[in-house]
Amino acid sequence: MGAAQDKLVDGLYGLGWAGVKKLPEPAAVALGHRIADYVWKRRGKSVLRLESNLARVVPDATPEALRELSRAGMRSYMRYWMESFRLPTMDPKRFGTDVEMKDDHILREALATGRGVVVALPHLANWDLAGAWATGHIGVPLTTVAERLKPESLYDRFVAYRESLGMEVLPHSGGAAFGTLARRLRSGGLVCLVADRDLSASGVEVDFFGSTARMPAGPALLAQQTGAVLLPATLYYGDTPKLFGRIHPEVAVPKNGTRVEKTAVMTQALADVFAEGIAEHPEDWHMLQRLWLDDLEERAQ
Repeated sequence: MGAAQDKLVDGLYGLGWAGVKKLPEPAAVALGHRIADYVWKRRGKSVLRLESNLARVVPDATPEALRELSRAGMRSYMRYWMESFRLPTMDPKRFGTDVEMKDDHILREALATGRGVVVALPHLANWDLAGAWATGHIGVPLTTVAERLKPESLYDRFVAYRESLGMEVLPHSGGAAFGTLARRLRSGGLVCLVADRDLSASGVEVDFFGSTARMPAGPALLAQQTGAVLLPATLYYGDTPKLFGRIHPEVAVPKNGTRVEKTAVMTQALADVFAEGIAEHPEDWHMLQRLWLDDLEERAQ
């Protein structure tokens, strides 16, 4: 990406942050639908990839049903962006009314132990809003990791945005994130990680909807090395303005096995919970990139 394109991309995101948050909420929702439908009708690479991914989640769907599902998926994805642009100006009191988290007592009780908590979740619905709910409603500082985006100024916008919601944001690259996360957990802190895609060499292979994918080892390794509680979480929108979610029971560290074996078992357990949540609400899974290994192999050929 050249300097001119970097500047254009950053300018467009800046326009979104500056403009969308000033719109009345119904107008922002309507704008999101129009943009989503326009992108969906163009049938670009992202839309086709979303449909391909959803075909694995709903293998019995007809081509017509799959297209409608991808349309709903693009609307859900754009809703994420419209909400995210508006989050910094939202009254924190709304986090308690606009987010309905089932079994949140599991999270509260885990935090009360002082062991530290790792919440791992997939790209479902609005994970930023869920993070804002944790910091604003539960009142717990939260640390997360963000991939460095290009241009750098765009990454800086994302960091500033999440920090404005009470989150500590660490860069994914550079190698220091894991140590900082471990220190936060040993202090009894809360770490939230989006954990349904990792194409690096350190990714753990899991069975996911009947095929092999890679997911990050980080959540399982952090739980093993710090004694933190590892909790999966899933989110969805539904037919209301609310964000819904569920905190699932702890994924415990196995008593036997090597570190690699324990990590594989724990990451597969996360993948199984993620698959359950995605299957229930596939339209809210914002996976517009290649995920399964055989899809990556096709691209390499």
